[in-house]
Amino acid sequence: MSKTPSFDKDRDYIGFATLPEQVHRKSVKRGFEFTLMVVGESGLGKSTLINSLFLGDLYKNRTVPNVEERIEKTTRIEKKTMDIEERGVRLRLTVVDTPGFGDAINCEDSWRVCTQYIDEQFRQYFTDESGLNRRNIQDNRVHCCLYFVPPWGHSLRQMDLDLIRRLHRKVNIVLVIGKADCLNKTEVRNLKERILQDLEDNHIQLYQFPECDSDEDDDFKQQDRELKASIPFAVVGSNTILEVAGKKVRGRQYPWGVVNVEDAEHSDFIKLRTFLISTHMQDLKDTTQDVHYENFRAQCISQISQHALRERGKLKRDSISSTNGFDAAISETDRLLLQKDEEIRRMQDMLTQMQEKLKQTHLMEMKKNDSVIDV
Repeated sequence: MSKTPSFDKDRDYIGFATLPEQVHRKSVKRGFEFTLMVVGESGLGKSTLINSLFLGDLYKNRTVPNVEERIEKTTRIEKKTMDIEERGVRLRLTVVDTPGFGDAINCEDSWRVCTQYIDEQFRQYFTDESGLNRRNIQDNRVHCCLYFVPPWGHSLRQMDLDLIRRLHRKVNIVLVIGKADCLNKTEVRNLKERILQDLEDNHIQLYQFPECDSDEDDDFKQQDRELKASIPFAVVGSNTILEVAGKKVRGRQYPWGVVNVEDAEHSDFIKLRTFLISTHMQDLKDTTQDVHYENFRAQCISQISQHALRERGKLKRDSISSTNGFDAAISETDRLLLQKDEEIRRMQDMLTQMQEKLKQTHLMEMKKNDSVIDV
């Protein structure tokens, strides 16, 4: 038998304290969605990193293009979706890859495909949200963009700046230095400083970490400070399990030793995974909804309003023009009628004068005849 609550003992208990539990149950039942865009030239370890982050294999059938194919290769969009379940929580992950980015000789328009795709997803969501059936809207908006920077450059290239400048107001951008095991600690630190300086000089704003609440514990605040200090993340990815000192680790084998991708001394991989999945995934989605999508939605509404005003003004001008034309037509008709009336009046006067002359002539003839008879 189910246990009924004792109202005598809990007289001051209302019940709304269970609201978080209700929201939790409903959210777990519905599941979660997250869309991640990955941008960067080939050979930076993007596919390996994604597989390492989510412990899956999204790129089983990928073929690497040869040199001849890359000469005329253009950037395209590839979407891959996988369903992940952990402790009863279901996540539908969509990874949007951009193969061909930066691979062609002329990379001036590599950014265009990325911006068009992000705008198309916003536009589709806006259309669905404005429709009649809003119950089953599918959210394909990009919640985060991982942009990979090559480790062999001195800082951001012009191609990197062109893309980031056009995307930073549309999506949450997180910079990642790929294959960071090519650099030592000093080189990694110097590269990070130069990248941040380039972003500041070009007035580019990456994803902004929310401030910690005052009631958060010290461990969480320390973790948040470490994550903020690690941007851009210098990562190493690996799908290979190696055994080091009797312990199995995910790493890369080199002649001089093993790089453990989950060791904070070797890579920022754990920090990136913590940020992207454990601590800030929901905030990335909230920022997409409350900032980037709202900006797009405001622009759409403004354009629709301006278009409606232009159409209304055009209709008003056409109405005034047609009314003026009608008035002009009426005035012309009145003028013609007045002319006809004037002509009829003149003709009537002429007839009256002619009748008067005929009458006088007839009287004169009668008087003449009377005088002849008297003689």
